[in-house]
Amino acid sequence: MPALICGSLAFDTIMTFEGRFAEQIMPEQLHILNVSFLVPALRREFGGCAGNIAYSLSQLGGTALPMATVGNDGLDYLAHLRNKGISTEFIRELTDTYTAQAMIMTDRDNNQITAFHPGAMSQAHLSEVAARHDIKIGIISPDGRDAMLQHAAQFKAAGIPFVFDPGQGLPMFNGDELTQFVDLATWVTVNDYEGRMLTERTGLDSKALSMRVEGLVVTLGADGCEVWVDGEMTLVPPVKATQLVDPTGCGDAFRGALLFGLEKGWSLAKCCELGNRVGAHKIATPGCQNYTLETIRPASSL
Repeated sequence: MPALICGSLAFDTIMTFEGRFAEQIMPEQLHILNVSFLVPALRREFGGCAGNIAYSLSQLGGTALPMATVGNDGLDYLAHLRNKGISTEFIRELTDTYTAQAMIMTDRDNNQITAFHPGAMSQAHLSEVAARHDIKIGIISPDGRDAMLQHAAQFKAAGIPFVFDPGQGLPMFNGDELTQFVDLATWVTVNDYEGRMLTERTGLDSKALSMRVEGLVVTLGADGCEVWVDGEMTLVPPVKATQLVDPTGCGDAFRGALLFGLEKGWSLAKCCELGNRVGAHKIATPGCQNYTLETIRPASSL
């Protein structure tokens, strides 16, 4: 069954800084910060959370329905998705703005600095989630603020279970709004930093959050992930990557695997085992949508 993936489509301009940010920034001079980084390597990639998650899910053999907006420069992105066999049925084209743009700079320790222009994403609330017999699961990933609020309520009204994945959009919401998202959602997934922010803003720790949903996933990067169900935590061990090339999009690759497993009715821990494998595979490939997963497509016995 298809998964409805609400979030952004963006062009990623990815730059590699061969040094360390920490060696260029003087903490005592932050009040007059003025730095420049030489980036010998630069490339432009297809990105955005909805696109990346849809790509991962499709690579695993699932059916992805991204719901997103593109601007007047988005024709190449639409052609790319169609070429990968991903539906563009729920992608809205806007002629008076640009597609969202992310400028991502990574240093030698895989630390990242990102600048983001939302562009067409700011009007993502114009699209509406509605009940459809073949859509059994969804996800809300970082998107326009109004879109995230409205789509959560629409998923609930349509009776479609969904994952709340606030990601970089989490700071846009206060504690009451985040608690409302949690109460509308079926599952919640965050990384460890986002998890701490979610706890601080809602006043609910991981145990308490997990009691309000069917499951909470906290990814820990190279340390695996925590799976919280009914107040109990299980640590799902990491999968060692063969190479550390580009961390951009690893979280989205993980979430595509999460959706794949949830749609199949797997346990949350089993979904995360696949997510760790996919994330470890993706980090060895530059860009968010250049890897292939034929060698790790899940068998029925996984």
